[in-house]
Amino acid sequence: MPITIRKMTKADVGQVVTLINALAAHHDDTPDTDAARLSRDALGAHPWVTVLVASGGSQIVGYAALVPMAQLQFGVRGMDMHHLFVHRDARGHGVGAALVRACKDEARAQSCSFLTVGTHPNNQPAGRFYENCGFLRRGANGPRFSVRLDQPLT
Repeated sequence: MPITIRKMTKADVGQVVTLINALAAHHDDTPDTDAARLSRDALGAHPWVTVLVASGGSQIVGYAALVPMAQLQFGVRGMDMHHLFVHRDARGHGVGAALVRACKDEARAQSCSFLTVGTHPNNQPAGRFYENCGFLRRGANGPRFSVRLDQPLT
């Protein structure tokens, strides 16, 4: 079956939420998203993310989500490929590589100079896959910190 890569539409949202939940389960995360929040973030008046889907007929068999980044000190834009997921039945048929190529094209279309992706340090198959797609392995940039904004600060 031929695969088409395109931007997510409103009609795709339900299937993409199902795939997001599958990715979360793969990482032993408990998902807490829904169609309304995905629509807000990817299709709203001010989209926060770009979601590309791989469709085979009427089924979405994979997706990738791009999140904007910047290196202000260098005056360049970038994208982080925050999610890349291919349904188990579609793996091994080039869908993931096609999504990565489309992500590179989308990042270039948005005037980005770089594309990043992260994996778990022990996920060697994913590391090899990304290296085969042209990504270079980078070392850690040191500790990172976060704070929850939905709770009072102390």
